Amino acid sequence: MKINLKIWRQKDAESKGKLEEYTVANAHPSMSFIELLDVLNEQLIKDNREPVAFDSDCGEGICGSCGMMINGVAHGEQKQTAVCQLHLRSFNDGDTITVEPWRAKAFPLIKDLVVDRSALDRIVAAGGYISVNTGAAPDANSLPVAKDNSDRAFDYAACIGCGACVAACPNASASLFTAAKVSHLALLPQGDPERKQRVSNMTAQMATEGFGDCSNHGECTAVCPKGISLDTISTMRREYIKAMF
Repeated sequence: MKINLKIWRQKDAESKGKLEEYTVANAHPSMSFIELLDVLNEQLIKDNREPVAFDSDCGEGICGSCGMMINGVAHGEQKQTAVCQLHLRSFNDGDTITVEPWRAKAFPLIKDLVVDRSALDRIVAAGGYISVNTGAAPDANSLPVAKDNSDRAFDYAACIGCGACVAACPNASASLFTAAKVSHLALLPQGDPERKQRVSNMTAQMATEGFGDCSNHGECTAVCPKGISLDTISTMRREYIKAMF
């Protein structure tokens, strides 16, 4: 199949960027979108042209590094799918696809489709450590956790830190990401000792990094590759109020 691409090219943060057009004539429906970019780069290198810079690693939708806007949607229009899991069978032969980087103040552009997402790492670091000494593996039933809490904690912990929530939010808010990190620990007994300090520090760091406020648009959960629900933000807000008072 033939795929036409309009890809954002930008040498660095200071340079002016623009969309450039390319065609991959030998694409296959079973290719992932990342593999399509690999094929394109092989063509460009063969023609002595600069390859497109983009992030990727695991290819299994668990590392979060492959995020980009595809036709204006974070990770593309297929629900609960990272770019590395988005296959060309989702498109039609001859389609033109526009590819752009995440756009947010807190995600400064490095080159082409690559942005610096280390602000998310600093939010996690602000949460500190879990001080509970786990020791040897305890018996599974020795520390009871309510089924609802364990299910929700597991769902929230699925966050891969890709930044799609930030890219999709009209305010460039990192609330869904931060809430997922805060809430999954708040729901488990191991996270209880630092519970108040954690939510205070992480939300403060989120503001320091320049992320916007949440206004409940819901775009974040719509594009989240792990389907993390909006109620995690409600959980974080309740934790924050408890910590303040």
